[in-house]
Amino acid sequence: MISSDSSDKDRMKYAILGGGEMSERDKLAQSKGEVGWAYLEAHYRNGSLYFVDPSLALEEVGMVFASNDTDQVDAWLRRGDLVKIGELHSAQWEGDEKIRFEALVVSPFVLCRPV
Repeated sequence: MISSDSSDKDRMKYAILGGGEMSERDKLAQSKGEVGWAYLEAHYRNGSLYFVDPSLALEEVGMVFASNDTDQVDAWLRRGDLVKIGELHSAQWEGDEKIRFEALVVSPFVLCRPV
């Protein structure tokens, strides 16, 4: 039975909106999708866009970012499994409306790779 207590109503609203009851993995799953370069370009210009190598699971990289595991991020950057998107990439993708990306937002960062 649903209680009319206001605290129960507030908790239900927060749960529906993705409140604290969701796991970090569930929150990340809601922040993942397929987008075009037009969406990613602003993140590139802000310096917050990273390419994730296909050998890595995008969600796992997102969990590492979310947990602020800088040692693992640095290791991926050194190996080239994670690359900050640069001007060369931007020039290649700019204006190409056919190319699509799998993207994951881990604020303030966006992780991506072409699909």
